[in-house]
Amino acid sequence: MRLLLDENVPSPLHRALTAFILSHEIVHLLDLPQWSGTRDEQLYPRAAAEGLHVVLTNDGRQMQRPREVAAIRAAGLHRIEYPHKHAGLAGMGVAIATVLAGLPGALEVLEDADGQRLITLRGVDPTPASRLRVIDPAVTPPKWWFTS
Repeated sequence: MRLLLDENVPSPLHRALTAFILSHEIVHLLDLPQWSGTRDEQLYPRAAAEGLHVVLTNDGRQMQRPREVAAIRAAGLHRIEYPHKHAGLAGMGVAIATVLAGLPGALEVLEDADGQRLITLRGVDPTPASRLRVIDPAVTPPKWWFTS
């Protein structure tokens, strides 16, 4: 399958995908001559005409804009969306984790699909309470923890 990464997909995510997803061609819009700045209404038909199969984006509002929805539907391309809600290094880590964890399963679904599919990858919660388990051994010593 040939995947097009939308302009809003950060370069570090593109590098991570090309390092781990080896059985599919992954192209970033920014690497294609004269594609930068292409509006979404033109992007989907253009991508379909170039033989791409999937567009990966973090533009969650696309599906709320009637002209963009019409362009996506008419192009017949699969669309995969992922959340990118957090700023900085944590936000980039969450985005990379979300896509790397979800994309292989999404591609498997698309390979077996008998028509166009719209997929939303579910995000990873970056809050410390959900991502970390912190133990203070002075307060709650693990089994076999030697205390003085």
